[in-house]
Amino acid sequence: MSRRLLGLLLVLPALAVIVLLFILPLVMSAVGAFQVEGAFGWGNFAKTFDLYTKDIVFSVVIITLSTVLIGIASIAIGGYLTLGEHPVAVAILRFLYRWPMFIPFIVVGQILRTFLAKNGMMNNTFISLGLLTPLDAQSFLDWRGIVIAFVWKQTPFVALLVAGAMASVNRDTIEAARNLGASRLRVLIEILVPQVAMTLTVGLILSFVTMMSVLSVPLMINAQSPTMLTADIAFRVNSYGDYGVANALGLVSLVLASSVAWIYLRASLKERA
Repeated sequence: MSRRLLGLLLVLPALAVIVLLFILPLVMSAVGAFQVEGAFGWGNFAKTFDLYTKDIVFSVVIITLSTVLIGIASIAIGGYLTLGEHPVAVAILRFLYRWPMFIPFIVVGQILRTFLAKNGMMNNTFISLGLLTPLDAQSFLDWRGIVIAFVWKQTPFVALLVAGAMASVNRDTIEAARNLGASRLRVLIEILVPQVAMTLTVGLILSFVTMMSVLSVPLMINAQSPTMLTADIAFRVNSYGDYGVANALGLVSLVLASSVAWIYLRASLKERA
């Protein structure tokens, strides 16, 4: 009995933090989403879908596209770290690819805001190299900038997981395939990727949920409509003090993130069964 009580006391602080900072705000947000002028109803959700349907679709498309590109880039990085035959290139890639993980999203937004602008560093570099004329320069501070920011920031996280999983794969299967004439690309696609698919899925789901919650990037890069749901939530609170619609938008985001997590849990349970 004393051991059980001691164990409960040890987990009580962490449990209290989860309840106070996550569960309680979630419950209050869910209740507030259905409150309309002191009564319960669907008015906030009706206003949400009436005003922000395009933004919901825009958010889903942007995050889905970013997730796909993150997966492709992570597989490419992990595959080269595992199968690369140039030690210097592998060492340089291993050193460089992780750095974006340590940069906050707000700094990423500011960096890319100056880099992707019409007169930003990217266009000025292309113009100085003669690859672009000043008249042809265009701004990437739109949906493309958001995708670039998400992919650049989240790829190192997923690549770190994927590269670690690929490094733990039995090298005998790789060497056998290479001895039979398989190219490195074929080994990557047909041998490595299937064996690290679950790790890749976990990393992509975590990235999907993270990107759903980012506010700084859409505010700093894409100041036009349509925009991300996080920007809409901030707008409803700061401009109108409308917490009902903001809570409804938050629940819509939660449903979108939970649907991805549900797909992963279903696949994981099916695999274990």
